[in-house]
Amino acid sequence: MIGIVEAIELVKTHSKPITKETHKSLEKAGRYSLYKNVVSPINMPPFRQSAMDGYALCLHDSLTYQLIGEIKAGDSLQPTIKKGEAVRIFTGAPVPDTANAVMMQEKVTVTDSQIIVEFQIDTNHNIRPAGEQVKKGDVALKKGTKLTPAAIGYLSSLGIQEVPVFKKPNIAIVTTGNELVEAGQQLTYGKIYESNSKMLQNALYNLRFYDVSLHKVEDDFDRTKSKLDEVINKNDLVIISGGISVGDYDFVGKALEELHVEEHFYKVKQKPGKPLFFGTKNNTHIFALPGNPAAALTCFYVYVYIALQKMMDASVVELPRIKAKSLTKFIKHGDRPQFLKAVYNDGEVEILEGQSSAMLQTFALSNALVYMPEDHSNIEIGDSVEVILLPV
Repeated sequence: MIGIVEAIELVKTHSKPITKETHKSLEKAGRYSLYKNVVSPINMPPFRQSAMDGYALCLHDSLTYQLIGEIKAGDSLQPTIKKGEAVRIFTGAPVPDTANAVMMQEKVTVTDSQIIVEFQIDTNHNIRPAGEQVKKGDVALKKGTKLTPAAIGYLSSLGIQEVPVFKKPNIAIVTTGNELVEAGQQLTYGKIYESNSKMLQNALYNLRFYDVSLHKVEDDFDRTKSKLDEVINKNDLVIISGGISVGDYDFVGKALEELHVEEHFYKVKQKPGKPLFFGTKNNTHIFALPGNPAAALTCFYVYVYIALQKMMDASVVELPRIKAKSLTKFIKHGDRPQFLKAVYNDGEVEILEGQSSAMLQTFALSNALVYMPEDHSNIEIGDSVEVILLPV
């Protein structure tokens, strides 16, 4: 059994970036990273553009200008403006080549067919030059750039519809247990509804990992081994729920051993989630999580999340950890470090009731985990505690 810090470091060490290329439409490219530089196919803006509502001027020595027309955003007009003439213009509208400045409307007095500006302005005042953001043929975004909403909007403004990105992992979730039945089926005595696969699948969806397949296997060694062999060969990440403990019908550990999965650790000194396994085979990352739902989800956020970020070659791989003032007391029993379900808000955190590894009701209300180290036995109201912020 190893400690939490060592386990996290082993996940970081043995989780490798996926270096395969795929192409995604912009609307499906969020949170991917660019596989190569993206070159702009156009100037942006593609024409001289008014930075505000006002008047495009052909400058001269007087403050008075003859008003000869109007240009709205989207117009393709290209009127010739002589010295001392002006056109009404709106934000984003094309500025005629013969205009050399735009005066904001708040600094202009309109009198019939003339305007009077309050002061002289410089050439190109309030005009966005063509190619101000990026010029045609220049690199718009570099390889490795994470595609945030702003990046997607920027590429869309260049008329780009599809981008080359680093492939995200394809993921298999395998649940084990004869006691599990699907929602919608009759719940006979001794059975429980299976929840971990849906829970983990939606945790992945929340992080924008959508290539997820679900598998169920009964508590049978040969079937367990066959199913794990199949998913390990087909996926970049395999998450197994249950069957990793030491009971007579827990076959996952033995199956992974016979499949020659390299074990990096098994069992972590923590609560919940002690029976946690992490290993690799070829380029596939394998986590076997405890079957208890709250323990499984805790291990997902503390360890699997890191592996996912490393596979995507992210610069920040752990969830944010901050200090907060505890609003509640808590007494820890035993010597294992503990992750406590909690609600964080504006510098304060409330540790919730119901910390059992089998209970999801409390987890459903949580947006954070409070980390309680091995050498701490109690938390008092007002104590400063370490908080792990969960993805929203």
